[in-house]
Amino acid sequence: MADRDGDGHRPGLPASPGAGPEPVAVLTGFARTLRAAGVAADHHRTQSFLAALGHLDAADGRNVYWAGRLTLCAGPDDLPRYDRCFAAYFSAAFPAPRRVRATAVSVTRPVAAPYGGGEPEGTGEPGAPPATASEIEVLRHRDVARMSEAERREVHRLLALLRGARQPRRSRRHRPSPHGGATDARRTVREILRHGGEPARLRRRVRRDRPRRVVMLVDVSGSMAAYADTLLRFAHALVRAEPGATEVFTVGTRLTRITAALRHRDPALSMDECSAAIPDWNGGTRLGEEVRALLRLPDPRGAIVVIASDGWERGSADLLGAQMARLSRLARRVVWVNPHKGDPAYRPLTAGIRAVLPYVTDFVAGHSLAAYEELAALLAGDRRPVRKVGADA
Repeated sequence: MADRDGDGHRPGLPASPGAGPEPVAVLTGFARTLRAAGVAADHHRTQSFLAALGHLDAADGRNVYWAGRLTLCAGPDDLPRYDRCFAAYFSAAFPAPRRVRATAVSVTRPVAAPYGGGEPEGTGEPGAPPATASEIEVLRHRDVARMSEAERREVHRLLALLRGARQPRRSRRHRPSPHGGATDARRTVREILRHGGEPARLRRRVRRDRPRRVVMLVDVSGSMAAYADTLLRFAHALVRAEPGATEVFTVGTRLTRITAALRHRDPALSMDECSAAIPDWNGGTRLGEEVRALLRLPDPRGAIVVIASDGWERGSADLLGAQMARLSRLARRVVWVNPHKGDPAYRPLTAGIRAVLPYVTDFVAGHSLAAYEELAALLAGDRRPVRKVGADA
């Protein structure tokens, strides 16, 4: 950008009245709005945008429009979204280009931090405004594999706040009940003895509710590298919510139990311990052998088993299908989480996925924060389970 003039404003940029945002904050806020709309306006493109306006009259809307279009857009698919965001964001500053048809979009303005903090760390953009509610809503539905590091950190922060409640189940233990239930003979007799054999009020009891156990398997093979870290953070939220009713394993070339590493309050510390404990990061996938190893343990019996994998099986698909058939008979429910299912064009055509689908109770997406929220609601019993899964799911 050009140097400031004697009044402290940049030449060509409109001065900010009162306590309004600085010109650089306005322009970087526009870049953040584009990113929220799906345009690839990253840090380097934003810097090129600012540098270009340093040599132009930024008070002219045409200069701002063309400088942004040439520097912030990565391809033809970005142009319609760029036009809509430009029309909405700068509608009060200068008229939109004639060929732009303004429609309702989510606009990111420089506002106060939504969580009481100051400027977000690691954005790489000096003076950039913090995320707004509209940006967070966009992030909820964006594919984790297509996020920037700053966006991924925000999603991880939201995952740490995720409610990890469980669907309740009746246990064999009882608790006293003042409002009906079966007669508690032992407590009733004790009550009679305390009164010297005189008749006493009948004591009653009901069964206690326990959270349904969840056993989660996270695929850490090379094909799941873009999603493994986020899935482990989701598993951390489950363990933190119900440490006694959650077991987590990683699958790749071997089955590794990582529940103890996920019991730390600090997610970063848990991820560090997981990295040290998992020996097969970014390796191959032998799901059939690892499901067979899981079935040798008592964990899956009566539990909800969640398998987060894309189903790329390097071993025998017949072995995987046979072990999944055994698992479906032992587990309360089998939930398969596939990150690629969030793509409308996805079809379960790989041999591994086709082998497991007949034995899966719920086949769900696992590519975004919204998908993880739906999975948490499913485990809590708040969402109606999908009992039948077809090959075209």
